Amino acid sequence: MDFGSKIYIAGHNGLVGSAITAELQKQGYQNLVLPSRETLDLLDQVQVNQFFETQKPEYVFLAAAKVGGIMANNRYRADFIYENLQIQNNIIHAAWKIGVKKLLFLGSSCIYPRECPQPMKEEYLLTSPLEYTNEPYAIAKIAGIKLCESYNIQYNTDFIAVMPTNLYGQNDNYNLHHSHVLPALIRKMHLGKLLLSNNYEAIRADLNQRPMQGIDSNTPNHEIDKQLETFGIFRVVENVEIKLWGSGNPRREFLHSSDLAKAVVFVMNNISFKDIVKERNMLEVRNTHINIGSGEDLSIRELSDMIKRIIGFNGSITWNPEKPDGTFRKLMDVSRLKVMGWKQHISLEAGIQQVYKDYCNAV
Repeated sequence: MDFGSKIYIAGHNGLVGSAITAELQKQGYQNLVLPSRETLDLLDQVQVNQFFETQKPEYVFLAAAKVGGIMANNRYRADFIYENLQIQNNIIHAAWKIGVKKLLFLGSSCIYPRECPQPMKEEYLLTSPLEYTNEPYAIAKIAGIKLCESYNIQYNTDFIAVMPTNLYGQNDNYNLHHSHVLPALIRKMHLGKLLLSNNYEAIRADLNQRPMQGIDSNTPNHEIDKQLETFGIFRVVENVEIKLWGSGNPRREFLHSSDLAKAVVFVMNNISFKDIVKERNMLEVRNTHINIGSGEDLSIRELSDMIKRIIGFNGSITWNPEKPDGTFRKLMDVSRLKVMGWKQHISLEAGIQQVYKDYCNAV
């Protein structure tokens, strides 16, 4: 990419897209195309085609997606598969039609089998069944990989797919109805800390900043207590107990969105589809995606203890083993990307400290 190249970031307001936008601007790329949801509905094929034909972007970062945690993935299965398929189908096909120079599609580590060998290498894709709770989302993302591969093979495009590990960072989703595990833990323990000190004024300020269905700043104190219980935050005599799903034993890997943004800009500028095929010496072209992660993991129990310490929550944490754990372990093998010249910069503890500081400053 040249600094004057026309670059479209799909999903620029989300966790990933906003980090990519900030990184591009930091590096000196200023010709960025950032349409709002109100002006471009990515589920509408006609609108997407018209947008590409009018704007004619040279490079595309496809970070737009419907995302959520284990509860949302399992509850809204049809929405997750339909919307993600529709978004990526529309954008990838339109990019081919107008001759985009290069497209980078962002997937997810959940594409790998539930019982995948660890760490997860790119070639392990489609070797055994997926985790049931997020199967529709994973299938949509796998389809995105295959779309990129297939257009490259048939039409000689340069569409690259990258699979990030679990992400966190600025502009994360803290809505407890459908947030991922790390931001959910931050918000639950922040609210638990405020509840423990009977600071309902601060709880209301938090709810004003990050509204949730069924609870807002006008809700009476006793109703706030009742609503917080639906998210596993309980007042118990003079204590506050946070009940978390599962056993706490599954292990997860996390990467700050700023590190991911640096990685995808690096890939866009330095790696082509032909390079990947040549490097892997493929007889059959498949699994050409690239893993992006830290290469380190920890248990959800260890993560909750780390967040509890950083936030200063002095209540108790318990676990509900009757709730699903999800896949036991999802550690990415990131050796290929490291060999290509990229590595993580932000440690998990330092990253959580920063996002919690941003969380508090936003209220």
